[in-house]
Amino acid sequence: MAAVDQIKSLIKSYVDDDEHRFFATAMQIAASEARQGHILVAQELKNIIEKARKEKSVAFLDSPKTVSINAPKRELKELIEVFKPRIDLRDMVLAPNVNDALIKLIREQKNWELLKKHNLSPRRKLLLTGLPGTGKTMTAQAIAGELGLSVYIIRLDGLMSKYLGESIAKLRMIFDAMEQHRAVYLFDEFDSIGSHRDKGQDIGEVKRVLNSFLINIEKDNSNSIIVAATNLPESLDKALFRRFDDIVNYPLPDLNQITDTIKKVTRGFSFSKKPNYKTLAQLANGLNYSEITKACEEAVKEMILSGSNKLNPLEIGMSLSKKAPLRNGQTEISKAY
Repeated sequence: MAAVDQIKSLIKSYVDDDEHRFFATAMQIAASEARQGHILVAQELKNIIEKARKEKSVAFLDSPKTVSINAPKRELKELIEVFKPRIDLRDMVLAPNVNDALIKLIREQKNWELLKKHNLSPRRKLLLTGLPGTGKTMTAQAIAGELGLSVYIIRLDGLMSKYLGESIAKLRMIFDAMEQHRAVYLFDEFDSIGSHRDKGQDIGEVKRVLNSFLINIEKDNSNSIIVAATNLPESLDKALFRRFDDIVNYPLPDLNQITDTIKKVTRGFSFSKKPNYKTLAQLANGLNYSEITKACEEAVKEMILSGSNKLNPLEIGMSLSKKAPLRNGQTEISKAY
């Protein structure tokens, strides 16, 4: 049987996500079994280990641009949420200026090696501003989807600490991770750490974190993409703005973009009657993308639960009207039908 110390090492390496030590310990256990004359058991263990190693290698080759966060920095897992997006820019409806800015960044990122040969750096630091629900967070996912990368969402609640200097050390770990693991790093609700340094109530650790962020983003030469998103750009320290390659403002959708959003969410469904998209768009005027999407999804759920196989435009109009400003009266809904 495997020694207690080897079993402890195996468990600890699993907890720490230390793949190298895990396989090394497993091979030691197999060798130990062989020395004790348990040849069949040892060979079976070796076969399992080799198969696992091959599967790990294939998984890495299938997605060479993304790497999971490994030990020894277990603390990093408490600061970053990692996931693989399933969307790209085609899944979003964006204002022309926003779409152009994102396409430019993606194009430069896909050709970063060519730019590097000419001593040029591709765009990779974005500051996204705008009202809630206008697509800022989704943009980080779309960029990652276009580039075949993972999204690393920074948990700002885990970043801030009451202990002197601990928040700065955690922030340094995040920027170190950018060097080691190419990904899209999203600082959502960025104003929580990027507020004006001259605000009287923002003292101590918050100011130190902001100063540290300014230094780290200035020095950062990794190949990762940094996306900072905020609903309150006016609260940001002015020194932050020049640290980003592009500052992109997300407006509320206009009537054409509202129509495109409704069509995108309801594609694949047939309607009981032809929708009046112009009226539906007017009903949704003033809503953000998230509210429009949820209103359409509510209409789809109503269709499913009622046992129908056709989507009723009236249901979409009613859902939009509930979320829209009060000026959209019930008399306007009937026109959508």
